[in-house]
Amino acid sequence: MTTTTAPAQRQFALPLRRMLHARESGVFAALVLLFVLGSILSPSFAQSDNLLSVGQQVSQIGIMAIGVTFVILNGEIDLSVGSTYALSAISTGMLISDGWSWGLAACAGLAVGAVAGLLNGLAVVVLGVPSFIVTLGTLSVFRGVALLISDGAPISLSSSQTGVADFSLLGQGLLFGVVPMQFVFFAVIAVIGAVLLSRSRFGFNTYAVGGNQEAARLVGVNVKRVKLTAFVLSGFTAGLAGVLGLSFLSYVQGVTGQGMELTVISAVIIGGAALFGGSGTIWGTVIGVAFIGLLQNILNVKGISSFWQTVVTGLVIVAAVAADTWQRRRKSRA
Repeated sequence: MTTTTAPAQRQFALPLRRMLHARESGVFAALVLLFVLGSILSPSFAQSDNLLSVGQQVSQIGIMAIGVTFVILNGEIDLSVGSTYALSAISTGMLISDGWSWGLAACAGLAVGAVAGLLNGLAVVVLGVPSFIVTLGTLSVFRGVALLISDGAPISLSSSQTGVADFSLLGQGLLFGVVPMQFVFFAVIAVIGAVLLSRSRFGFNTYAVGGNQEAARLVGVNVKRVKLTAFVLSGFTAGLAGVLGLSFLSYVQGVTGQGMELTVISAVIIGGAALFGGSGTIWGTVIGVAFIGLLQNILNVKGISSFWQTVVTGLVIVAAVAADTWQRRRKSRA
């Protein structure tokens, strides 16, 4: 009896031990506590309708956060995703208004996002400019281009326009009449991102570059290609979020998406990714996105001012970075 149950116990304990010692375990525990707190504060909080609503609300942020995770794991930063979001949405909206089919217009919006990411990546890996400076600049550049091509005017899509009703299903539709399509897109992108990061050579190289760029180069990793790919992924996911945002609201203007980059980066850092690269997971980012979504939902349910919501989110970010710094110091002393 003992000889047969001991291996089974060890097989169960090993993944459990790994889970409890994962960087994301603390955030997951906080997420569980937040869920319990929300359930206590509001009887309707844990209802499926409310949770699905939260899922829909955070989906665009979540999609963008998946792409930004790859950039941060490389030890870089992308501050331009909010502007890329707006530029992709405006490009798509203008093309649909000009008579393009919604499918081609959406693909063009995705291409705009990918090209924006490519430009960021080229400036970083070819010109050698720090990503903070590059993306701080393109944050304004992409926003300016969005305002220029739209002449500063908002773009509104009408259901009477050809294809708009079908296009709106991407952002407003419900899978099986229950699950918001935006959340479905988020889930699919999260799974693809997780597989890419944990099961591919690119994912392995991403951790290697973020952990020690010079060491990765010496063992044959093409550091420039890895970083460039990460920025393209970040731009693409920002473009996808912009297309979905336009589909959901049927409206966009040049100032759309301002400040989104801070929420996106916050979700990645709160989810356990090291700010200086080399450590983090896609599932940690998903937990970070869920944490921000539930926190904002609780504050909204309790009627807390949006100003205080900003304060609370900022404090959570500082706490997450402080925890990461403390863990790094403890490991260096061990």
